[in-house]
Amino acid sequence: MKRIIFITGGQRSGKTSYAEQLALSLAEHPVYLATAHVWDEEFRQRIVRHQQNRGPRWVNVEEERVLSRHDFNGRVVVVDCLTLWCTNFFFDSNSEVEPALQALKAEFDRLITQDATFLFVSNEIGLGGVSENQLQRRFTDLLGWINQYVARSADEVYLMVSGIPVRIK
Repeated sequence: MKRIIFITGGQRSGKTSYAEQLALSLAEHPVYLATAHVWDEEFRQRIVRHQQNRGPRWVNVEEERVLSRHDFNGRVVVVDCLTLWCTNFFFDSNSEVEPALQALKAEFDRLITQDATFLFVSNEIGLGGVSENQLQRRFTDLLGWINQYVARSADEVYLMVSGIPVRIK
């Protein structure tokens, strides 16, 4: 059953909607694994709206870092999203790319040992050019490298373009 699907694209390109639809086609009660850190009340309300919109078919799990601590064997899991997950490690490592990248790779490798179908959602933030902000450039590097790492492990890769999934792999 182990399967890895990677879905990437720009903001508001339809990545999460596509991942959710695909997960619901594969399982009656898929898992939504949310990686976001709740920064403020507006963001908390956004999370609540998303949970309500998904409805009762979903099992919601909130986990900012150690995704592998949860048992997903036999499940279909939408991991939303790698961008926010990377942010957590990036700030934990004082914005240093290499330690964050190594920690992310190790945790990803532990997670995918489980016999589950994982749908990883991420952003392609590097498509917009090079930022003049050093912190943003570092984060863009980190996310680009973890995206490449996940895509290499994936059975299927999709790039979302204006709500249309384009199969890459």
